[in-house]
Amino acid sequence: MPTAVLTDRERTAVQAYLRLLQTVRAAFDGPPDGGGPVLVPPLVLAEAEQAMADAGLVGNEDAFFRLLHTWCPRP
Repeated sequence: MPTAVLTDRERTAVQAYLRLLQTVRAAFDGPPDGGGPVLVPPLVLAEAEQAMADAGLVGNEDAFFRLLHTWCPRP
């Protein structure tokens, strides 16, 4: 499998996306007490958006998901 060498900004974007994904998954799981929905903190979303912008990946989802797949392939 070819290995991609990510720039610091690309790596930051991938890491921010993975944190966002983890937060969204936790939100869909809901609170353990069955209360109202858990919201994704705006800071987490803003971090991912800024990291994507800094890496030049805004509006270029195909390139981003190729990077994500190369850096963090599914088992």
